[in-house]
Amino acid sequence: MKIKDNTRNPAAAFQAISGIVDRIGDKTLGQLEKEGIFVFPDLIEDAEDITKDEIVLQKIDNCYRSSNVMGFIGLGSERLVIESRFSVGQQDYFFQYLLEKVLDLPNILSLNTAANQENRVFDWFVFLFPYYLKSAMRKGAYKTYIRHEYNNSNVRGVIDIARHVRQNSPFIGRVAYSQREFSYDNDLMELVRHTIEYIKSQPYGNHLLRQVKDQVDLVVSIIGSYGYQNRRKIIIKNEDNPVRHAYFREYRTLQRLCLMILRHEKHQIGLGPEHFHGVLFDGAWLWEEYINTLIGSDFDHPMNKGHKGAQELFSTDIRQQGLIYPDFLSKGTQNVVIADAKYKPVENIQNKDYLQVLAYMLRFDAKHGFYLYPERNTDGTGSLNLTLNSGSTYAHNVKPRNDIEVTKLGLKIPCPTNNGYRYEDFKKDISQAEKEFLGRLIAKSSVASSK
Repeated sequence: MKIKDNTRNPAAAFQAISGIVDRIGDKTLGQLEKEGIFVFPDLIEDAEDITKDEIVLQKIDNCYRSSNVMGFIGLGSERLVIESRFSVGQQDYFFQYLLEKVLDLPNILSLNTAANQENRVFDWFVFLFPYYLKSAMRKGAYKTYIRHEYNNSNVRGVIDIARHVRQNSPFIGRVAYSQREFSYDNDLMELVRHTIEYIKSQPYGNHLLRQVKDQVDLVVSIIGSYGYQNRRKIIIKNEDNPVRHAYFREYRTLQRLCLMILRHEKHQIGLGPEHFHGVLFDGAWLWEEYINTLIGSDFDHPMNKGHKGAQELFSTDIRQQGLIYPDFLSKGTQNVVIADAKYKPVENIQNKDYLQVLAYMLRFDAKHGFYLYPERNTDGTGSLNLTLNSGSTYAHNVKPRNDIEVTKLGLKIPCPTNNGYRYEDFKKDISQAEKEFLGRLIAKSSVASSK
């Protein structure tokens, strides 16, 4: 079954995938993660608009409502594909394009319910590996305490009596002992090495790992004693000893991803009537990061959950208070422009959205703000200018100001024009839409800056 994100569907329509509904209905993303669903990005630290408490499929009266996530979930022979509500046609080219632009994923994500969908979700795991490897190794190679066993005459640890008697009888000058050492050569880095070697064995492996050549070379240099025969033992050790330290949370996610990839080597995803699996992506996060790829050269991009680029609303005698994280702040100190990425239709941008951007504009003395949203090609809105009012209805003196303006600016998402419409056609059309979108944004920003 295919559904769209942020939509309602009759409960009766889900009868064919009742097993999946029983497993995910009214459950939070946090619960689904524990049951084996891989959620991107790491929710607590990175996602701005969803949390572990968000429910993927919520029962409301006689309907099920999907949330702000897209992706794939499988249980036995049942399949649920959650597509972007902004895509039109049989293929979700828009979702695929977001993944390609933000995560540099190759064009392999054809969302359909074919029998080989298990291999497609597995491809998701494999193609996410370079992103997570790079993210984790920004903190350097993982280092931890491990215990090494030795048998020589240079005793520098705890003598192992039983092993010494077994290996060194009669005594010939060697002593069996073990030593606890702080080392890069540990179970987690070995797991990463095994994952790298497995990906290399795939037809697309070397091309994929070329994106993270430096990181791969470092792992290979650290784990010099690689042996395929140890793979099962390394998998078990990592399953029993997950990374727990908060500082290495990126390595914890990488560890989970490596285990999913290597388990698939031995047991095909979807094998067995009760095997539950899938991968979900935060649509709002993908949209915001995609917008950053378009306007990042002209705008700074604070990140709330990542605690990057925090701004303060107030100052006191003791300290500053009221942390805020505008999605985008124009670079420079003069005539600042605020932009807020919204993964929602233009008619849904209202109420709290208005208050949020106006608060940012007040803080930075900005005269112009933007809502940047995906626009269906059939909507025909393009942009909508909102002028801030002054006065009060009680005093009967409400009138528009000419110095503060907010613009809802849409990026048109192409829709198929014929049955032969391909992903390459979509990329060509959205490239043109991006140029028009940026042209309008720059033009309106320039006018705002000149006021």
